[in-house]
Amino acid sequence: MASGQLSREEALACSDCRHACHVMLYADTASKLFGRTPIRHIVLMQMRFDGLLGFPGGLVNPEEESLEAGLSRELLEELGLEVPITEEDYVETCHAPPISSNSRSHLILHFYVKKMEEEQIREVEKAAASTAVDHGLEVMGMVRVPLFRTNHNGGLSFFLTHSFIGNARSQLITSLLRLNLVSPQTLAKALRKSLRMHAETREDLRAALAFAERSTAAGAQP
Repeated sequence: MASGQLSREEALACSDCRHACHVMLYADTASKLFGRTPIRHIVLMQMRFDGLLGFPGGLVNPEEESLEAGLSRELLEELGLEVPITEEDYVETCHAPPISSNSRSHLILHFYVKKMEEEQIREVEKAAASTAVDHGLEVMGMVRVPLFRTNHNGGLSFFLTHSFIGNARSQLITSLLRLNLVSPQTLAKALRKSLRMHAETREDLRAALAFAERSTAAGAQP
């Protein structure tokens, strides 16, 4: 078992742990970007209130409800409609990344993957923006992961440069490979491009910080 991972039974036996469940919803599609680039698959994530990307879900209490019932409840709040989750959708359990290298997280993450029909995905997107009680509060909106690559290396490589909560990025990458939604070669190319873009982003942030500091200094002058 990989580092940080544990069985479902081990996780539920932890008396001083908190539990959170999240799910990746996806569907196949015949749609094409600009009528020529096959999209092939729809994978949903969400922009969280803290500005990070993650999967829908949240904290559950195994003493009061099953993991699946708790996750289904969270989805109703965040998506605005019922998405039944069962044990068949369960993938893995692991400890959340620790705050520091010298600490161990007491938050346990349970990850699920559920395949839906394209029309069901569209209904999720509509409800999340119109009827979900958490829309605009805990959840800023649903986003589709662009699994394709454009002529200028846009798409998946750009998406992976964003900031993700906890291990959501690794959950996404692992799921894309496990479900054959992208090839290992395509994913490797996207990740290499993302690494190069991170270096460029650091320079942009330094320039933005310098501008903000100059503006602050100018505003402080009498």
